[in-house]
Amino acid sequence: MPITWTVDPDFESVAVLAEGAVTRADVEAYLEAIDAAGAVAWRKLIDGRGATLQMTHDDMMAVGVRLRGYHDGPVGPLAIVLSRDGADAVARILGIMAAADRPMRLFTSVRAAERWLEGMMKP
Repeated sequence: MPITWTVDPDFESVAVLAEGAVTRADVEAYLEAIDAAGAVAWRKLIDGRGATLQMTHDDMMAVGVRLRGYHDGPVGPLAIVLSRDGADAVARILGIMAAADRPMRLFTSVRAAERWLEGMMKP
């Protein structure tokens, strides 16, 4: 499976690894699992350095609509790790995710992303 994730209820966080060709169905399965786990408002680290999106324009728009639907409630801080040129490939989705009322940053290093998210922990 191109997207794997670990939900940590003790730290209210989600770690996501995306590798290989990622489709709309893969993204939707991840979103359904996070929603079912009650983790939408938790901190998330997405490591997408090894992934390539295999989605049509219509697929991207459908995922975008779904992401926008989460913006009605609380959404947690989001750290996304991409290769230096990876942001161009996912620019539309990143723009939709950035529209939410939450902290969000792009990184090229997992460790830097982890440090930033640690600063977002509840006191």
